[in-house]
Amino acid sequence: MTDHPARSNTPAAIILGICLLAGTGLLSYQLNKTAIAVKDYERTVTVKGLAERELPANIIIWPISYALASNDLAALYRDIDDNSNTITQFLLAHDIAADDISLNTPSVTDKTAQSYGGPAPTFRYSATQTVTVYSTAIDTVRNTMSNVGELGKQGIVLTAGNYDNQTQYLFTGLNDIKPSMIEQATKNAREVAGKFAADSDSRLGKIKRASQGQFSINARDANNPHIKKIRVVSTVEYYLAD
Repeated sequence: MTDHPARSNTPAAIILGICLLAGTGLLSYQLNKTAIAVKDYERTVTVKGLAERELPANIIIWPISYALASNDLAALYRDIDDNSNTITQFLLAHDIAADDISLNTPSVTDKTAQSYGGPAPTFRYSATQTVTVYSTAIDTVRNTMSNVGELGKQGIVLTAGNYDNQTQYLFTGLNDIKPSMIEQATKNAREVAGKFAADSDSRLGKIKRASQGQFSINARDANNPHIKKIRVVSTVEYYLAD
C-alpha cells in the first residue's frame, strides 16, 4: 500500500519551516545591527564659522545738489547752467577727472500751479540740480569734499541732508576675496567642531552638509563709511564618531 503524498512531504516541510525561521531571525538580527550602526554613524554636530575682513571702498558716488529760485524761467535756466559750470570747474581744479562728472536733468517747479488759492509765492519758479561725481579716486574726492565750502562763497546754495544726496561708498571686489573668505569660515567652523568633539570624547568626521551663507558689506562705523566690513557665516554639519 502506497503512503499518502502529504505524509511523505511532512519532514521536508518541517525542514523548510525551520530554515525560514532561522533565515528570518538572522535577517532581523542583521537589520537590527545595521540600524544600530547607522544610528551611531548619524551622530553629528552643526557649527557656524565666521570670516571677516575690513577693506577700503573702491568707488565713491558724490552727488552735489543746489537750489535756485526766480520769477524769470529763462533766467533760471541760465543760472542753472552757470552754477553747474562753476561746480564742474571746481571739481576739475581739484583733480577730479572730467569723465567722472555728470549732470542730472534739473527739476523745475512752478509754484503758482501749486498754490491752491493761497498767498502768492515770493518766487514763481524754483529749481534743484545735481552734479554727480562717480569715481574710483576715493582719496581725491574726499579731499575735494572738505573744500566744498568754496562753492558757497561763490553764491551756490548747496542742499544736503536728503537721502538722495547722501554720498555712497561701494566695494565691488567681492568676487576676488570670496574663495579665501569661504575657506577661512570653513576652517573656523572645523576648529569649533573639533573642540566640541574633544569635549564630548568623540572624533570629528567628514562634512555631512554645509551652507555658505550670504556675504554682507557694511560700513565699519558711522564715521568711516569708506572702510567696509565684509562678513560671511558658513554653517557646517560634521559627523561624529567614538
